[in-house]
Amino acid sequence: MNLIEHYNQLYKTSSQTIAAGNYGIDSELKNESDSRFGITLLIRPNEEIKENIQTFINELRKAEPEQYFYPDSDIHITVMSIISCSTAFHLSQISPNEYIEIICRSLVDVDKIKIHYKGVTASPSAIMIQGFPSDDTLNNLRNRLRENFKNSGLQQSIDSRYEIFAAHSTIMRFQEKLHDPKKLMEITEKFRDYDFGEFDVKNIELVYNDWYQRKSTTRILGDFGLR
Repeated sequence: MNLIEHYNQLYKTSSQTIAAGNYGIDSELKNESDSRFGITLLIRPNEEIKENIQTFINELRKAEPEQYFYPDSDIHITVMSIISCSTAFHLSQISPNEYIEIICRSLVDVDKIKIHYKGVTASPSAIMIQGFPSDDTLNNLRNRLRENFKNSGLQQSIDSRYEIFAAHSTIMRFQEKLHDPKKLMEITEKFRDYDFGEFDVKNIELVYNDWYQRKSTTRILGDFGLR
């Protein structure tokens, strides 16, 4: 399935689910003792795109102020979830340098990654910005990471939840009952094909992170510049 089809299918089923009031609420968002941590390789959009995303977030926030909105600092695209977040994992279990070495090896010959943020989609419990890589560079990198990590013997849980191939950014999660699900989907519909902009990926970060990629709990383990 290509990315456009994937996002369209996701939007179609999720928007109907949300509008009908059958959405999911993430009860862990307000759990201050949530100790699910993992290791992720990620991309962050530039400032201009974050400003464009805030335009959309502001509209959503007016309609649903009690929900969880990602601050600029936390908006990201997951390149690869290397160790999925769980309560069983702690940074002391691994040697970050071994992971950095494999990522460096996987990045050899990776030239440019360009992402176009266009339109929005949804899951039954979140709203997301659609990201479209300009070519196969990102997915080629993912395949190289899969291969190199699986051959390394290092602790990893790549693709254990699902095989990643999209390039979206989650910007809103439902943490309370929605005031007006239909109104929320009307706002989302308005931004369905909105052009948030395109950016060249300048660097990729390896982070130790919680489930929501909150800046306050994130530790940067490695920062890899692209040409």
